[in-house]
Amino acid sequence: MSAVITSDETLIIETPERVPLHFALASLGNRFIACAIDHGLQIATLIGMVILFILISDVSDVGNRLTNAPKWVLAMLIILVFILMSGYFVFFEWIWNGQTPGKRWLKLRVIREDGRPISFFEAMVRNLLRNFDIMPSPFYSIGLISVFATERDQRVGDLVAGTVVVREREAEAPAFAEVFASPVSDAALRRSFKPVAFTADVNSLTEGEIQVVESFLRRRWDLKDYPRQWMAWRVAMPILFKLRPQYDAANFTYEGFLEELLHRYREKHRFID
Repeated sequence: MSAVITSDETLIIETPERVPLHFALASLGNRFIACAIDHGLQIATLIGMVILFILISDVSDVGNRLTNAPKWVLAMLIILVFILMSGYFVFFEWIWNGQTPGKRWLKLRVIREDGRPISFFEAMVRNLLRNFDIMPSPFYSIGLISVFATERDQRVGDLVAGTVVVREREAEAPAFAEVFASPVSDAALRRSFKPVAFTADVNSLTEGEIQVVESFLRRRWDLKDYPRQWMAWRVAMPILFKLRPQYDAANFTYEGFLEELLHRYREKHRFID
């Protein structure tokens, strides 16, 4: 099920391998629907909290309880509402790699302007500034003006955080099953790119995730340059998000990272069958 609204606007990001990847910028209609879904979930949660408060309180005395409540109680309620309204987007975009429930349903994703996954910092900055973009509430007037005025359809929060909202275009690269089910033309893993030095705990990866990396590296030369780079990006993105590695961006390539990742993992687990 999907309610994706198509758009012809395209964002071109050049990979470290000098191959341009074409991302479809999320249309205003898609972003509006995704935002409406997310705000709907927030409101439903808020209503649920109110109902729960009423159920555990004296219904006839709720107004007096709130009026006569200590200031710290009122402050806590305000903080809880703020966390729900602002923290919702930060939380989901952080744990879901740039997606909220609404964005996931619409197949939208927030990424950095260089195509890499957002960090907690970017998720926090773009969503704390949502309170500015939404003014005058709830019309997102400032955000709309910013989207129409910028080439990459960025609201103020995106401009400050250095992020863009794109629509996932899985058709740009072959499906995982299609690539990994094809005959192996080169069973021997070899390094074709300069190793990417990075700092991360590769032990946190599962064997299944490593098998995906290994399958891609073995079968990648059956693909032409453009779909190969798309597949490398798709394989690397969730791993980059999970590991949060430290690396030199100037020397980073997706395939070099995957090659180094696989060799490093197998070196640590070479005695495991």
